[in-house]
Amino acid sequence: MKIAMIGTGYVGLVSGVCFSDFGHEVICVDKDPSKINRLCAGQVPIFEPGLEDLMAKNVAAGRLSFTLDLAEAVAGADAVFIAVGTPTRRGDGHADLTYVMAAAAEIGRALTGYAVIVTKSTVPVGTNRKVAEAVLAANPNADFDVASNPEFLREGAAIDDFMRPDRVVVGVESKRARKVMGDIYRPLFLRDFPIVYTGLESAEMIKYAANAFLATKITFINEIAALCERVGADVKDVAKGMGMDGRIGNKFLHAGPGYGGSCFPKDTKALARIGQEHAVPMQITETVIKVNEEIKRRMIDKIEDLCDGVLNGKTIAVLGVTFKPNTDDMRDAPSLTIVPALVGAGARVKVVDPQGRHEGEALLPGVKWVENPYQAAQGAHLVVILTEWNEFRALDLTKMAKKMEVARMADLRNVYSEEEAKEGGFEVYVGIGR
Repeated sequence: MKIAMIGTGYVGLVSGVCFSDFGHEVICVDKDPSKINRLCAGQVPIFEPGLEDLMAKNVAAGRLSFTLDLAEAVAGADAVFIAVGTPTRRGDGHADLTYVMAAAAEIGRALTGYAVIVTKSTVPVGTNRKVAEAVLAANPNADFDVASNPEFLREGAAIDDFMRPDRVVVGVESKRARKVMGDIYRPLFLRDFPIVYTGLESAEMIKYAANAFLATKITFINEIAALCERVGADVKDVAKGMGMDGRIGNKFLHAGPGYGGSCFPKDTKALARIGQEHAVPMQITETVIKVNEEIKRRMIDKIEDLCDGVLNGKTIAVLGVTFKPNTDDMRDAPSLTIVPALVGAGARVKVVDPQGRHEGEALLPGVKWVENPYQAAQGAHLVVILTEWNEFRALDLTKMAKKMEVARMADLRNVYSEEEAKEGGFEVYVGIGR
């Protein structure tokens, strides 16, 4: 199959590389010359484990290429995937479809024969029909079908998620389009990974419903964690006991400083907006959004309490600022709420993150970036674990405590236990929900 992938952001690049590894001929398109130049030089503009090697393998095999020329990529393609950004629109919380519709019109003008135009970007319900309208407006004689194929990739594990998915969701309305999509995903079908075919609207809704539900699980356990702190329970034990129930499951029940990232904040807001537009308020989702912001602010209070109520003049070591480990993504990370509040209150903040500095330097002004946790701890009054990178899971706590002015720890990911911290020389240890 010949595939054109429009957009080389996180979803587009990972999808394009993985499709080429299936054996398809893939051309990835972007309007950013610097990004295309980097990709042509074998450089991956995002951090995703394994992606650079997989990309190099398929470029060398002649199955994967990159271009600025959309028309060149679309000509003769069996399927054209739209994987451009859908950021939250300012003021109303809706997904901004400007890039999607611009891509649809440009694809329409470039079509040379039948193709399936596939929306990979996360879009509001009804968008695929608008994509079809935009294509026809640009080219009334275009021969095409539209399909919805939402992605379910976890940053840091995206390649494995693509190659071994829980399911592939495909929204189609014609046998012709279904056959094309079936051929594209045939390597997964042959290995018994489920392909779920639905209508367009159902496929669009599945993506939003799934992400909103996972965000709800995270927020629920974070609220339970706050109550555990008051009543003397341990949220790790509570989550374990809950997760053993097959109806609940143990995933996304890890208490922390709130969710962030490229999907959950954007998609919960978009779902809430869709509900408002159709007079069916998404009350649970709206509450999740509100509570998640409160959880982030509650972390600031926890840190301030550990500094005896005064942040001004205190040195605080922050370990991790990306929204999760194994990514360089800072979008809506809890650190973007917590760290500026510390700096604004007069604290001297030292930050270490294995991948976060590239984006973080612009997003977190007023902090000092250091190379390792022990440099961060030097002279600090408090160490805060904000992202659970593996590098922070096996710290020499004794070495760290000796370097600190005051050996205190706010473990906002429950990486350690109070017993471990005390044995390592920390005089005060505070986790989440304990």
